[in-house]
Amino acid sequence: MRFGFDIDDTLINLREHAFQLYKTKLNKEVPIEEFHKLQRVEIHEPFGLSEEEGNKMWKSSLEEIYFTDCPAFPGAVETVNRLVELGHEVFYITARPKKHGERTKQWMIEQGFPIHTGHFFYGMEDHEKIHIIKDLHLDYYVDDKPAILETLSKEPIKLYLKDQSYNRDSRFDRIVDWMEFLPIINE
Repeated sequence: MRFGFDIDDTLINLREHAFQLYKTKLNKEVPIEEFHKLQRVEIHEPFGLSEEEGNKMWKSSLEEIYFTDCPAFPGAVETVNRLVELGHEVFYITARPKKHGERTKQWMIEQGFPIHTGHFFYGMEDHEKIHIIKDLHLDYYVDDKPAILETLSKEPIKLYLKDQSYNRDSRFDRIVDWMEFLPIINE
């Protein structure tokens, strides 16, 4: 089978990692509960930043956010490795900017994710991911953004949403814990 995965906030805990970096950079103690209450992808509001300030903060912090010690979600590395061990093909489809693509791929390898030549796609907008996902003829796809899954809902792909505070109203089946994924696909 062919499996596709988004990276940020699907396989790795990017937003929470960025939230912790913001606390340090802004020298503000904001409780982690505030992060877990967020109803949108952006994380700047608990820090009292405007949209413009939040956008600027995110862009100026990308190197630290992307390439420091952002953790994978528990079980994510093991799950993806197990899929490969079982003979499945694994593809990564991320909207990370093109200029960060190759470094992201290397960083993912260093974290233990199995990446094969031609199975790593980056440098597109979220809405452009759809074309790649369709062209890959995936059997399963996992993302954190319901809008992406919605555009794929008529395709013959089993879609899963990585559980996040901002996507809890979505109707898609979700992955809360990566250790749940292998038993689901074996049903």
